[in-house]
Amino acid sequence: MIDHGIAYPYHRLHVVPAVVALASPTWQREVWLDPNQLEDLDYIVHVLFDDFCDAKNPSNCLGFSLRTEQEVELMARLGADYMAVQNAVGASAPDEVYLDAPGWPAVLAAAARLAQVLVENDLTALNNLHEAGHRWPPGTGELPDDADYF
Repeated sequence: MIDHGIAYPYHRLHVVPAVVALASPTWQREVWLDPNQLEDLDYIVHVLFDDFCDAKNPSNCLGFSLRTEQEVELMARLGADYMAVQNAVGASAPDEVYLDAPGWPAVLAAAARLAQVLVENDLTALNNLHEAGHRWPPGTGELPDDADYF
């Protein structure tokens, strides 16, 4: 796996939570269907298709908001599964119609797999920075041996 890094970490800070939201049917029903909440499916779609990625053609996001070819492939799968539901129910259908659509479980599954890979890759990148000597907050020294933690 080649980690191409992230040119726009701010973009990824939007993409990852949007994918996680698409992977969580409980979140969708509790948040998206609550008129008092700001997040809804339309917001998620704008994040993943318009503003911070292009889930229909995510190869252009490699190195910007996506780290690896695997992430690109999984985002393309998610984009295709979502577009199939949108084509079936209509772009202007309310969120609950999407959530009840026969194709929605495929969206959930694609989002869950992508979420797992996004988080794993971010944690790997963070660990690599740590192993390279980067510490937070800056200026802190080396950590004690593992034996000192337990």
